[in-house]
Amino acid sequence: MLPEGFPHSVTSDYLDYSLWRGVQGIAAQISGVLTTQSLLYAIGLGKGAIPAAAAVNWVLKDGIGYLSKILLSNFGRHFDVNPRGWRLFADLLENAAFGMEILTPAFPHLFLPIGAAAGARRSAAALIQAATRSCFFAGFAAQRNFAEAIAKGEAQGMLSKFIGIGLGIALANCIQGSTPLALASFGVVTWIHMFCNLKSYQAIQLRSLNPYRASLVFSEYLLSGLISSVKEVNDEEPLFPAVPLLNVSPANQSQSAVLSGEAKGAAATIEARLQLGTKLSEVVKNKDDALALFDLFRDEGYILTEHEGRFCVVLNESSMPQDMLKSMFHVNYLYWLEKHAGIKTRSVFDDCRQGGKLQISLD
Repeated sequence: MLPEGFPHSVTSDYLDYSLWRGVQGIAAQISGVLTTQSLLYAIGLGKGAIPAAAAVNWVLKDGIGYLSKILLSNFGRHFDVNPRGWRLFADLLENAAFGMEILTPAFPHLFLPIGAAAGARRSAAALIQAATRSCFFAGFAAQRNFAEAIAKGEAQGMLSKFIGIGLGIALANCIQGSTPLALASFGVVTWIHMFCNLKSYQAIQLRSLNPYRASLVFSEYLLSGLISSVKEVNDEEPLFPAVPLLNVSPANQSQSAVLSGEAKGAAATIEARLQLGTKLSEVVKNKDDALALFDLFRDEGYILTEHEGRFCVVLNESSMPQDMLKSMFHVNYLYWLEKHAGIKTRSVFDDCRQGGKLQISLD
């Protein structure tokens, strides 16, 4: 059930993540059994309904739900940037789907719309879970044993499901067709499920840099010359950057030995102002500005300018990962010049000239 060579073949956060995922997997299966029972009662299988009609309703419910996968796939590029937040959002969608399905016996005449809405949430959750999974396991594979880490994760998941199905069947036999009891049980199981999910994502130490983590590292370096550890940076990253009220810090999180409050504030501000992958035509309105930028960044794999208060990064078609990383450091340095040296943005053309903000930051 564990990768060969454990614990040395994986990173230190792998065990905590796996344990919490195991418990949440059990909780998810219990919810699944309860919802299946409720759905069967809703379409009348417990009351002598015609099996063919029930089957048609069931297929339509799932078929309509699959459309959500197609629509949500357009947001795929965002999953890599903030995989933990998206994964927790997927868990919320999944539990919302469970809750809707448990309510179907109370509204049997609305089986199809309720089932379709729940199916859409479940399909969306499945897409997000599949898309973000590789981000986590790529970090766990300390000895490049990526495939084995995934395989063992699948085995652990199957064990959790097996236990969860058994417990779910036992609970369903006690509840029978009582919707109030099903909802009460679902509430308790859902709390366990979400708590374990939250703990498992807080245990993960992502070893890649997204805009927020990069800004946190670079801001602290520019302020103090110190480099933060992987754990410090991950502990400070919010799960939902766009919704601060939903962010929860680990109860046992210790005060960072390196990261300062000023660096955290700078990272949040920079991420809010950053526009990575901008089209040049959106930020340059005349020929002189375009020529000035092309001349200043002729040896770089990107172009950086400020437009309406935002840091706009235009990437070259042949840009490499190091070019993107360099552009992020450049953005942080621009912000540092603005905040601590008092150098303000003028026009694009003036910023590219000798003594201009862009020219100074690139020199």
